[in-house]
This record gives sequence, structure tokens and C-alpha cells, in this order.
Amino acid sequence: MAIVINGTDHPIPNDPRMSLLDLLRERVGLTGTKLGCNQGACGACTVLLDGERVLSCLTLAVQASGRQVRTIEGLAGEGLAGEGLAGEEGPLHPLQQAFIDHDGFQCGYCTPGQICSALGMLEELRRGEPSHVTADLSAGRTALTREELRERMSGNLCRCGGHNGIVDAILEYAEKGGAA
Repeated sequence: MAIVINGTDHPIPNDPRMSLLDLLRERVGLTGTKLGCNQGACGACTVLLDGERVLSCLTLAVQASGRQVRTIEGLAGEGLAGEGLAGEEGPLHPLQQAFIDHDGFQCGYCTPGQICSALGMLEELRRGEPSHVTADLSAGRTALTREELRERMSGNLCRCGGHNGIVDAILEYAEKGGAA
């Protein structure tokens, strides 16, 4: 079985110990996914696996067998409804543009992981999954407040201090009905 990365099939590596991060960067050449701490603490390596955010440094490539992996490179050309041109060059994803518009980055190293994590987080919110700060667990839908967003994105670190721009970008994208 292959791993589908941004719409393209890739063979599973022979070494079952290879991380998804190493596969993406070293074998497939997708260097947008960043190696940060290599311990799952910083979120720089976050990608979407079947729409769920995962830390690719802690995920074995074999765990993605037969599944869909989406990296920052796979977002280009996607509109709000998700009609993407996976693997093809195109306009920026609306969340990528929101990061630019709100200065949601300085050095940019954490940005790919932040964007992938935000898309996964918004999908979790749509499904009604609570966070540590969700006030009413019986409510069907949780409002995306700044506090809720910061809690849900707390696994993604930004050493440059661009958190306010990151939060503003995600809130704008969500308010415009952005889809994961």
C-alpha cells in the first residue's frame, strides 16, 4: 500500500522505523514541514493525516500506509470550499494569506506547522470536541474565542512571539467560514 502525500502516491519506506517527518523531508523532498525539537513538544512538524493534525516527528511513516497526508505544500490552490489542486502550484490557501495579512510570522519556521495545526484544530472544533478551557461541555458547539483558540493551539510554539498575529489570522479565517 502507498502513502498518499498531497494527492500523489509514494511507496512506504523499507525501514519501519522511519518517521513521517523524515519521509516527507528526506525521501519526498517536501521541506515545508520543519524539524523542530524532534520530541513532539514544539509542533513545527505538524501535518494533516486524514484531516487530523499529527506530529510527523512522532508518527512512523508506516502508520500512514493507505492514508492521506497533507503538508503545507499541499494547500496551495485550495479555495474556501476545499476544491484543491493538490500538488499543483496555485494561489495561496486563504489561511496562508491570512497569516501574511496579520503578520502571523516573523522568521516563518513554525508557520507551516501552525497553519496545518490550525486547519486540524478548526475541524476538531466543528466536530464539537472540547478543550481544557471549554466552559460548557454539554453545548453542541463551542465558540472560537481567543482563549479557546490559544488553548487549542498551545502545542505549537513560536519563539519569535508572533502569537497575536497567528491568533488574528486564524480568527479571521474562521470568521470567513474557512474550511479545513
